[in-house]
Amino acid sequence: MTKLAQIQEAIRQLGPQELQELRRWLLEEESPELLAAVDEGLRSLVEEPTIPLDEVRRKIKEWTTK
Repeated sequence: MTKLAQIQEAIRQLGPQELQELRRWLLEEESPELLAAVDEGLRSLVEEPTIPLDEVRRKIKEWTTK
């Protein structure tokens, strides 16, 4: 599973307030590269398997510190 798919699974677990904060941040950071990444994320959401929330929680620190 790709890191992108793992991040997508983590996003699915966010509450309404966290989703709003994420949305705001994405709008501030919008770039052609970001939009391409979002497109890829949407594609992989449909085509790739997901991972359990517990695994996402274990890996989130690793993803955010690289």
